[in-house]
Amino acid sequence: MSDIHSTPGTPDSQIQPAASDLIKDATTQTFAVDVLDASQQTPVIVDFWAPWCGPCKQLTPVLEKVVQQAQGAVRLVKMNIDEHPEVAQQLRVQSIPAVFAFKNGQPVDGFMGALPESQIKRFVETLLGGELAPTQAEQMLDAGNAALEAGDIGAAAQAFAAVLQEDRENPKAISGLARCYIESSDLDRATEVLGLAEGKLAEDADIKGAVAALELARSGPADAGDDLAPLTAKVEADPADHQARIDLAIALNAAGDRDGAIDHLVESIRRDRGWNEEAARTQLLQLFEAWGPMDEATQAGRRKLSSVLFS
Repeated sequence: MSDIHSTPGTPDSQIQPAASDLIKDATTQTFAVDVLDASQQTPVIVDFWAPWCGPCKQLTPVLEKVVQQAQGAVRLVKMNIDEHPEVAQQLRVQSIPAVFAFKNGQPVDGFMGALPESQIKRFVETLLGGELAPTQAEQMLDAGNAALEAGDIGAAAQAFAAVLQEDRENPKAISGLARCYIESSDLDRATEVLGLAEGKLAEDADIKGAVAALELARSGPADAGDDLAPLTAKVEADPADHQARIDLAIALNAAGDRDGAIDHLVESIRRDRGWNEEAARTQLLQLFEAWGPMDEATQAGRRKLSSVLFS
């Protein structure tokens, strides 16, 4: 396995400079030309903001990033409502940030408040009637995930680290790099990487999944193969030994047998759901979180769990 890069530092810039023909500031006097006339040819997004507005400072750079990603299919016009309040008043803007999309000289969509990049991207895609081309970061993340799935941990780590060089708070890159360290049994480095996810970022589904995977790695046996035989024998000797069954499930997961881990945990739930404050169900849900909601084992496991809980 090739070496995994160390945790990247803070990038100098995450967003490229705005192209003057795609992103501009407008005044009350230029609004008709910059928005109404221009939207006859290309959809125009208008961002109403003010210097004192904290959420505006979060939203505007993301709008600029997504508009640049659209490569000319949409334009962005920014209006400072402190200096030019008339248009905002005509559109009955009551709070900022406020965003309006114009087509053919008419407002056709909009939203208020700072939204995450994923929702802004969907907003623009809806406006354009098609998906945006993937960014370089998205391509690198896809490459990293493919390499990780193929077992090429070094290549995966390099891809995730490259994304983090440009965007230190990218949750998919943080979780991906952490999983690389988990797969290479470097749990301390995985913990260090996950430390990049602070505040609201720690609630991201990808981050929480990587944290769950790290917890499983820490709780699992050092050599799963050596532990399977005695644990299996213990469960066969006493099928109602729930702790042994849970330990076996953890070992099976560590050995790569997800279906076997699911079956033992579901069997424990079937026998006594409430044992040790629903320990088997808690362990199963941790597995689902570690694997991710779209994983085939997660989906199959949820069906098996539902069949037991609602039978």
